[in-house]
Amino acid sequence: MRTVLFFEVHQPLRIKPLASAPPGALLEGPEEVFNWDVNDLVFKRVSERVYIKASKVLLGALKENRDFKFTLSVSGITLEQLREKAPEALRLFEEMVESERVEFAAQTYYHSLAWLVDRGEFVEQVLEQAKLLEELLGYKPSSAENTEFIYNNDVGCTLSNMGFKAVVTEGVEWVQGFKGYNHVYTNPLCGIRILLRNYGLSDDLGFRFSLRDWDQHPLTASKYVSWLQASPGEVVMVALDYETFGEHQWPETGIYEFLEWLPREAERSGLVFSTVAEAASEVEPQGVYDVPPWSTISWADERDLSAWVGNDFQKAALEKLRTLYYYSKALGDRALRLWRLYSMSDHFYYQATKTGPAGEVHNYFNPYGSPYKAQVTYITALEAFSKWVVERARRNYCNFLSKFTAPEELCFYFKTPGGSYTGFKACSMSELLESLQKAPGESIEYHEGRGDIERWAREVLLAREGFKAAASKCGLLGGSRA
Repeated sequence: MRTVLFFEVHQPLRIKPLASAPPGALLEGPEEVFNWDVNDLVFKRVSERVYIKASKVLLGALKENRDFKFTLSVSGITLEQLREKAPEALRLFEEMVESERVEFAAQTYYHSLAWLVDRGEFVEQVLEQAKLLEELLGYKPSSAENTEFIYNNDVGCTLSNMGFKAVVTEGVEWVQGFKGYNHVYTNPLCGIRILLRNYGLSDDLGFRFSLRDWDQHPLTASKYVSWLQASPGEVVMVALDYETFGEHQWPETGIYEFLEWLPREAERSGLVFSTVAEAASEVEPQGVYDVPPWSTISWADERDLSAWVGNDFQKAALEKLRTLYYYSKALGDRALRLWRLYSMSDHFYYQATKTGPAGEVHNYFNPYGSPYKAQVTYITALEAFSKWVVERARRNYCNFLSKFTAPEELCFYFKTPGGSYTGFKACSMSELLESLQKAPGESIEYHEGRGDIERWAREVLLAREGFKAAASKCGLLGGSRA
């Protein structure tokens, strides 16, 4: 039995508690919505307890046990913070790379919900994170994950097309082709190798380790190794937050001692460790793991997407974020960077209105004390960003107009007076001008008579004076029939 230890490393940038902010508190700039003081305080504490202390424990294990291996997945935003605020921790990661027995996996740069917004944005974020990994640690990843193990067949094939050889996700019993947690699988559409998280053994450490009323408390390293050995299959993957070691499970629980003794007990018992890449390439797949897009899975809560889009407010917030993506992409640079900070999955996680054990976990991580306060905070921040985007677009309007293309749901669809679609639509200024040359005259007259085109140009294209003035100002108005 091979054992893969997979540690997720991510620290979010929290937004200020805007639910209780007075109207005059908003805000000199869009960056001001982030609670920088609190973020720095939390990052300093986690760096000391986890990124330094736990990493030293693991480095000691690497030196003591020459067969010890594991995989880390570090978000780009965390790598940034390590470089700026915890260089000692970053040096420890460099030592791990030098051991040649620690793998670093790729993931979305902002630990974001990019996959739920735009596939191209997802690809860009993964590439950006991989680039920073190589820049800071000299490591080029060959394995990858999507944020919070969000996965379907298309995620796997997108990563495969990017050159990754393996992907990790959650083991879910109802997935077509599931034969057990402890096997390697392949994607039915593209063949990329898939490793599954054993959620029972993972949650024993992540959630139950310090529970005094748990019938297995205290959990010792030798006991845990015996569970790993008894788990049937070829490879067992234990995947959990790196912050488990010293932050979620405090030092007083004995978590450092557990981490120190785990490789020793494993070596004594003959347990073999592998990285994700090794296990995926060396273990024979036992079948396909077929996850269609309409059954997308994750490692959170009910192992679906409900942790982030499980209530109507979360869905509306994601749709607002998605709309703003197209404007931010056209503006680029600072606007796109800010949008990506808003795309972090954590902002949506705080908004979940779960009950029971899942609700308790959400409440533990929620910095606002209530999902409803988190909802108001996020939408307030998003509205402030939206106003800033409009102002920014109009400041250099012609440049914005040349790059902006609206999403399908915001495009202008030319219809007949009877309401039938003519087959002509416009998603940008250039497409609008082209359609005005080609669409049926009765359709154009119908829409002009109602003011539809001017209204669409003001609301979607952000043309303050309407489309004719904007097109003329930007030198785009030619032989239009309008």
